Amino acid sequence: MFATDKYLELLKQYPPRPIHNEEDLEMMQEVINRLLDKPQLTVEEREYLNVLGSLIYEYEENQEPIPDIYGIELLKFILEERNLQKQDLLSIFESKSTLDDILDGLQELTPIYIQKLANFLNISPDLFFPS
Repeated sequence: MFATDKYLELLKQYPPRPIHNEEDLEMMQEVINRLLDKPQLTVEEREYLNVLGSLIYEYEENQEPIPDIYGIELLKFILEERNLQKQDLLSIFESKSTLDDILDGLQELTPIYIQKLANFLNISPDLFFPS
């Protein structure tokens, strides 16, 4: 049976409100995690979780999508994220000038280069193609 007073107590502890930024999102996720850590939830807690979950869903649906990067842009992104230098990739390409041309967009990544890069970076070759 639903106990209104217990539900109101949950609302007082952390009143649900629209999420406007990452800080709001993190705070709401902390509340959700604390509830989910409990061995068993009451009816009121489950209803409260549904409200919080709906707010998170709404926020995430309205966020800008992550751009779909592939090819040379993906390679540049991975180099930066993994703190790799161009010389780390020299074993994959015939020469430094070939690597420079590819990174400058003057030459395309060939299927052979893509496979070698995928093996070296331990990622799927499919990531180098548009989804």
